[in-house]
Amino acid sequence: MKAAPPQLLLLGSIGSVQFGSAFAARLFPQAGPAGLVLLRVLLAAVALLLVARPRVRGVPRPDAGAVIAFGLVLAAMNWSFYEALARLPLGVAVTIEFVGPLAVAVAGSRRLIDLLWVALAGGGVLLLALRGRQAGIHPLGVVLALTAASCWACYILLSKRVGRSFPALDGLAMAMAVGSLLVLPAGIIEGGSALLRPSVLAGGFAVALLSSLIPYSLEMVALRRLSASTFGLLMSLEPAMAALAGVVILSQPLSAVLALAIVMVVAASVGTTVAGRSVEPAEPLSPETTSVRRSEART
Repeated sequence: MKAAPPQLLLLGSIGSVQFGSAFAARLFPQAGPAGLVLLRVLLAAVALLLVARPRVRGVPRPDAGAVIAFGLVLAAMNWSFYEALARLPLGVAVTIEFVGPLAVAVAGSRRLIDLLWVALAGGGVLLLALRGRQAGIHPLGVVLALTAASCWACYILLSKRVGRSFPALDGLAMAMAVGSLLVLPAGIIEGGSALLRPSVLAGGFAVALLSSLIPYSLEMVALRRLSASTFGLLMSLEPAMAALAGVVILSQPLSAVLALAIVMVVAASVGTTVAGRSVEPAEPLSPETTSVRRSEART
């Protein structure tokens, strides 16, 4: 895997995440969105705790508070996204949610060009909200996707704080455990006895693999050889990859409205990345400090 081009590894990671989300949507009729979130977060938390084996004793109170907040945001982001996915096509949900990291990327910027990227991305989301009802896009789904976008923005900021205070995966592992406790009641209520079915458990494990463990492993290798600008450009393909997964796995049609909205959001992401090259480091990113990946957030 180390010999493979890092761009190919990151594209494989993006595809794994999005096709994992599509597979999760197919399991919603059996265990519901909350039930699938519980399985995904809980299984990933167990795996991370076994690998990282974080030390809980002696953690300073401010750091513990940051981990708790990180876990709450992480759980809320996953839950709101899956609830949105139950009401929206996958490509639509991801396109709207992608506004979260875009907002973080341009926040505090004084460059006029960044206003263009904000307007372009906002226009794409507005297009989906106003014209999407003709394609069966539920208004509540749009609200839930925007909620997930807001949580993703908070996740990015909190993960930087946690990453500075804990080594390697320790902070993420503890945050995942906190997130599991948050979604536990809703997951049990909505999933019920279905959560104990072997087919559902196997499906939840497959979702955890596709959406978390596989992409994170690929990125651990790829990020050591990718610059920040290349990483951002490839990440811009997320909405398009989500639409493809929706077509292939869920047989969701790719409407002209969705296609245009995806182009607008992707263009905004590419523009933000290219415009930011002059202020971003060119050296490869560190996997331990990278905080904008969906595979970490969506474990």
